[in-house]
Formats: sequence, C-alpha cells, structure tokens
Amino acid sequence: MSHRPGRLRRLSRVFAVLALTGAVGAPNAVAAAEAPPRPVPLRPWVKSCLRHGGPSGLVSCLARRGRPAAPPQAQRITSLTEWATPTSASGPVGITAGPDDALWFTENAANAVGRVTTGGSFTEYAVPTSASGPAGITVGPDGALWFTESNTDKIGRVTTGGTFTEYTLPTSGAYPWGITAGPDGALWFAEPGASSIGRITTGGTVTEYAVTTAAYPLSITAGSDGALWFTEVLNGSIGRITTGGTVTEYAVPALDSLPIGITSGPDDNLWFTDAGASQIGQVTTGGSFTGYNLTDAVFPFPWGITNGPDGALWFTENVGNDIGRITTGGTITETAITTSGSNALEITTGSDGDLWFTENSASQIGQVAP
Repeated sequence: MSHRPGRLRRLSRVFAVLALTGAVGAPNAVAAAEAPPRPVPLRPWVKSCLRHGGPSGLVSCLARRGRPAAPPQAQRITSLTEWATPTSASGPVGITAGPDDALWFTENAANAVGRVTTGGSFTEYAVPTSASGPAGITVGPDGALWFTESNTDKIGRVTTGGTFTEYTLPTSGAYPWGITAGPDGALWFAEPGASSIGRITTGGTVTEYAVTTAAYPLSITAGSDGALWFTEVLNGSIGRITTGGTVTEYAVPALDSLPIGITSGPDDNLWFTDAGASQIGQVTTGGSFTGYNLTDAVFPFPWGITNGPDGALWFTENVGNDIGRITTGGTITETAITTSGSNALEITTGSDGDLWFTENSASQIGQVAP
C-alpha cells in the first residue's frame, strides 16, 4: 500500500477532548459517562496513524492491534459467507451496490476496482494511475461507478464495462476518501488532507468548499433534508453542507468522539459510527444527538455503516471483528466475522437483500444475511 508520509502533517492540532454535555435527544439516549470502562484512550495513536499515513495509515494501524475475545453484546445468529478476492493482499476498502446488480469495491493495495456478483464471481479492473490508493466508491447518476484515488488526488470513474476516466483535483494533498451521489446530480466527496468537501459534476468540473481547519472530514452521505452530511474525525463533529456550499458543524456530545462512517437512516435521521466513544450515534437534521453504547470488552472501533433492507442500520466493527445491527430504537446485536482479524471496513446492501462488506486485512468480501 502506498502512503505519503508527512503529507498530512499540517493536521498537527492536538485532539481536544470534547466536554460531556449530557444525554440529548430521545429519552433512552446514553451519556458517554455511562459507557463501560475503557482500557486506554484512542486519540493519541489514532492521531499518529492519520498523520503519518492518512486514512490508509489508520487502517494499517488497526490491522496490527489485538482483537478481543467473544464480546458481551447480544449475538445474532445468521448466515455469513466470505469470498477471497482474486488478487491476494488486495486490501479492499470501499463497497457499493452497482446498477448491474453486482457489488463494486475498491482494492486499495492492488490499485484496482473490483466487481463481484451475488453468486461470488469476481472481475478486477486495474486503475490507470499507478499507486492511486482507491478508497471510497459510489454509483453516480450516470450509471457509472465513481471512486476516490486517495494517494494521487484524483476522482475516478469506471463504467460497468471497465472503461476508466480520471479527474485531477485542484488541491494537492487533498487525500480524497469518502464519496456519495448528491441530490443535485453531482458527486460529493471528503478531502481530509485539505479539510474540504469536494463536488464534481459528471462532466468533471470540480468545486471545493472549506470546513474547519484540521477537521479531517472522512465519510459523506446524502441526507433526507437535501444536504450532504459528513464526519469530522479530528474535530469530533458531524458536518452538514448544502448543495450551495453553506457549511454547518455540530459537535458530538459523546466524550472522546471519533466519528468515522455515516449514512442516512430509514427514520430520516443521520446515523454514524463513533470509534472514540464506542457508540453508534444518531443525529437529527436539526442537530440533536443520541448515542448508543457498544459493550465490547475493548474498543470495537466501529467503521462503516449502511441502511439495511430490514429497516435497521448495519455496521462493521473493525477491531471487534463483528458485523453489528442496530434498530432505530437502539437495540444492538452482533454477528462474529468468521476470519479472525479481518479488519472489516465499509458495508452496503446488495441487490439480493444481503449485507456486503470489505475485509481489508483478509482481502475478502463478506456477505451476511439479515
């Protein structure tokens, strides 16, 4: 995997521990003070990993950390299948359901975009730019797959037939990561290295909007209110940007918050993974928060999250090595991933109604029935 050491050194602000403002939102909201005891703080090593290698560096750090034994969270009995990618050590990261009923994913270490049918048949397409570090991926309004090239500051486009187009971003060191389709017919993406949110039309015109300095925006999704919502890892906040470029930021009330993934839920709220607080968070479009504790013995480090076919939210636990499910009422269950230390990252719902996820360290694509 190609990293660019030092390119994010300007993100040197020391993590500020967010003050606990108490439980907010629904009556069953959980205050961070009620969470189970935590063995060690997350922020120092997370900061170091991000500084030296960006999001890919953090993924590598997580792969080296120990995994817990069976967690005390309620276990969900379900069917789980794992498919090895054709290229060993491919390092899959992002995943999305394609317009062709297959799953499309990025292979960060193999410099490729992969496709897998719901029956487990794989195809891999090499990205034209070498060592591009493909990361996030989504379906565009034009029926193509759009993805971020984190190492080379580009946005890539690939048709379902495997034809590529690449667009260079105006800002060097942007390190684009998460990407989503917006309500305006454009693609929107996070630039953690530039502390910006980017927008690209299907014709390749790019606009960038600055957020708080050193906020480190990582994941992004379209909200029910017609705006884009994103996580700010180093700022402990959830951001909102209108299609006109107006930015609002909401501080997560949970202590030591590190928001990672985000998605729009079936209840029209935004749901996000909070690795620092060991919670799954919910925020309304008005900015009111609710947090739901994960009770694993050590930090589970939840990463990706998606809207499931069953009216619940599904998420990965990168260090906990589980696939989690949370209802909109806050009931959490988990399914253990068969491969130990799989380093699960992103997750999406497939055309078959199953949940599909990437296993970065195991170089596998996982499939779980709801």
